[in-house]
Amino acid sequence: MRKSIDHVNQMARGPASDADEVLDAIHSVMHLFRSEQYRALRDGPHALTHMESKVLGFFARHPGATQRDLAVHSGRDKGQLARLIGGLKERGLLDARPDEADRRNTRLSLTAEGRTIQQTLQRQGRRVSDLAVTGLSVEERRQLVALLHKIRANLEPAP
Repeated sequence: MRKSIDHVNQMARGPASDADEVLDAIHSVMHLFRSEQYRALRDGPHALTHMESKVLGFFARHPGATQRDLAVHSGRDKGQLARLIGGLKERGLLDARPDEADRRNTRLSLTAEGRTIQQTLQRQGRRVSDLAVTGLSVEERRQLVALLHKIRANLEPAP
């Protein structure tokens, strides 16, 4: 019996398919990485969503920033961010204080519990990152980062 060949679903080899393969590989790696992060968040003692962890991370790096600062940084909808921030404040993870210079603004920062959770999330993130690059030499890691920077530069809009 002759072996049949599926010519319809085979991709043509060439520059375009090589480019697709690169971006598919990047997407697959990030999907696996995010899945591991989400599992740790979902199954962890704090039951945080990915966006909640991102908000905590932002205010850990920018204590005293405002909701508007977060919106500008993230590009997310202000209403969505307001709900996320409200939930984190209710859970005692974010503290809100009026801005001394402009009482209409509220300055946000992590509470002690929020800092503890953020530090736990950072450790989990480092664990997943370390797992992801296991077996790569320092030089291979540097090369990979340099190549990814080139791809990013190609996709970023010109100034």
